[in-house]
Amino acid sequence: MPRLLIAASGTGGHIYPAMSFADSLSNSWEIEWLGVPNRLEIELVPKKYNLTKLKVGGLQGNIFRKLFDICNLLFSSIRVSILLRQKKINVVFTTGGYISAPSILGAKMSGIPILLHESNAIPGKVTRLLGRFCDHIALGIPSAADYLPGCRTSFTGTPIRSGFLLDESLPPWAPHGDGLLIVVMGGSQGAIKINEMVRNILPWLLEKGCRVIHLTGENDCFYKNFNKVNTHPQLAVRKFSDEISALLRNADLVISRAGSGAISELMVTKTPSILIPLPTSADQHQELNAAHMARYGGAIIVNQHDPEKDILKNTISNLIDSNYLKEMKSNMNNYDCQNPENKIFEIINSIS
Repeated sequence: MPRLLIAASGTGGHIYPAMSFADSLSNSWEIEWLGVPNRLEIELVPKKYNLTKLKVGGLQGNIFRKLFDICNLLFSSIRVSILLRQKKINVVFTTGGYISAPSILGAKMSGIPILLHESNAIPGKVTRLLGRFCDHIALGIPSAADYLPGCRTSFTGTPIRSGFLLDESLPPWAPHGDGLLIVVMGGSQGAIKINEMVRNILPWLLEKGCRVIHLTGENDCFYKNFNKVNTHPQLAVRKFSDEISALLRNADLVISRAGSGAISELMVTKTPSILIPLPTSADQHQELNAAHMARYGGAIIVNQHDPEKDILKNTISNLIDSNYLKEMKSNMNNYDCQNPENKIFEIINSIS
């Protein structure tokens, strides 16, 4: 049986697509996983796959720190090369981030084919610097190819958890009824600025008859005082939910950041959205992710702003008072992003 090393670490944006792809392989490949200590993969990966941890980081700080990190990268790459031979790995699959650099270099040293998956509209630093050493780069958003001259690329879409492919009913705790259902989410850590923007217009939304599910994240003071304020039957406030797929499938509109994970989930569930890109995202990749969705007519971009301004309120008001929300839903239904796992699997077979 062929053996695959998956190098994915750090954030859900790197780990969840890799796990979704690994799960799709069933029993056709043996899977080894390479990660970093004290990151999210420590909690998720060992439940399913054998995890090897490698201490590695980015090039940060002063010149002496960067020289140390470069030496550590070279040492880590040698360790990866040894690991690949010991584990008799046939192909390396990585999803970007710090762990990708030694994985790519180590595979190159060992002559083992490498497939890199880039989920954002603008590739990360590792992808831009080392993508030329990969045999193929799979793209979650087609326009990323513009930043990878000389690299062999294919648009595959981004794998997501299988639950997003199912038609699920709205959870019992969510507000049911006929009003427009709006789901607000800021990513795995929440987004305080989005929370403030939404909180400022909550009375107006409820007055308009909207149902609102607000996922605030754990650090938001509104959630901590939730028992004192959650008295409206059309409002549900939670710090997070593990039923995101059901929420998105039943939502009429989502208000969200524009990370690659959220973008992929919205594409698959065909849900119209208002995207508020994180202004400090690396290389402004969230703005480009949002622009991709807007280009297909499935999203409206609203820049992060002072909660007292009426920009978000006016945007939602225009959607409610016109037919454009239905047009956005139709546009999303016309967007083809099916079977990214199969497309990635085909590439792996072609390079192995």
